Amino acid sequence: MTGHACDMVIAGGGLAGGLIALAVARQHPGMTVRLVEAGPAPGGNHRWSVFSSDLTDEGHDLLLPVKQTVWDAGNEVVFPGHSRQLAAPYRSIASTDFAAALARELPQGAIQVNAPIAALDKGGVTLADGTRIDATRVIDARGALPSPHLHGGWQVFMGRHLATHAPHGLTRPIIMDASVPQLGGYRFVYVLPLGPSELFVEDTYYQDTPDLDAAQLSARIDAYCAQHGWTGREIGRETGVLPVITGGNPAAYLADARVEGVTLAGARGLFVHPLTSYTLPFAVETALAIAENAHLPASQLAQQMEARSLGHWQATGFFRLLGTMLFGAAEPAERVRIFERFYRLPEPLIERFYAGRSTLADMARVLVGKPPVPVGRALSALASDRPPLLFSNTKA
Repeated sequence: MTGHACDMVIAGGGLAGGLIALAVARQHPGMTVRLVEAGPAPGGNHRWSVFSSDLTDEGHDLLLPVKQTVWDAGNEVVFPGHSRQLAAPYRSIASTDFAAALARELPQGAIQVNAPIAALDKGGVTLADGTRIDATRVIDARGALPSPHLHGGWQVFMGRHLATHAPHGLTRPIIMDASVPQLGGYRFVYVLPLGPSELFVEDTYYQDTPDLDAAQLSARIDAYCAQHGWTGREIGRETGVLPVITGGNPAAYLADARVEGVTLAGARGLFVHPLTSYTLPFAVETALAIAENAHLPASQLAQQMEARSLGHWQATGFFRLLGTMLFGAAEPAERVRIFERFYRLPEPLIERFYAGRSTLADMARVLVGKPPVPVGRALSALASDRPPLLFSNTKA
């Protein structure tokens, strides 16, 4: 069977693919774009958050159609020996609101869901049911691939959306509450007050394995909520296992992922923050870059974005170095000290860190002073590789 031909087909309707569709449709209203998602809705079941300073004015403009919860009063962090309020405004997007915005903003028929892809090539995609969608340009945004060419650790989490029985009293997000017991790795709880009687509570771990015990994490969220006197009804839940990339060979990874003439985007194209696993700022930047060059021939667009990916890898080497020391030099229960020390640094440095825009002065400031891990172990960690990231496809 043959479907309708189009100017651009985007494989994968997660954050990266959806933003590309939104950016291209906005900048090139005459182009026909198809967004093909294997699941029942674009965006899946997820929540993405970002500091306002992570995005350029153009990036904020791209996200305007999407409903966002915004905390202009800033955010806070809590550690065993240190707590702090930070002034940076914070924003969060639910995947349901992202999907609703795409449905409103994209032309009717542009989104195809429940459509797993069997194969793709530079001329289009073939769905599992045999339908063929021919396209002048193909974007592959289906998530990261398992690869022996990347190594590192894991960020594992469970998030619970809760309607509380009484107002919870929080006025700003708690980005990290690391005063909790450190169990199996660096652990913190992340809390978003989405409304006076609505909370999102996420239990997160930087750990050496991708293991996620849903029952155990759920019980720990129960205990955390009980400790703070929050009771209520669960209205949503999500889990995630994300790679934390500490090193590898990006050219070899891209060679394995590459299909001639197909543009790689999102985590599949390595457009992530290698330490925090943040994707939203980089997905926005990639979407804007693809929209700016959407009229290029397919092979030229693919080559341009691959060069951009390698440039991103080079620019984020500092964060992989820190990740190597985090996993290789610090005992799991002691990793909290690294983050506690980091959150004593000047706030503009912290903002640039999360945006992936740390300056040379920032890097020096992070590394100087009393090291949070033993020097010998740090040097040993830098001289060895972490295990390969042979993970299943994930959406960040």
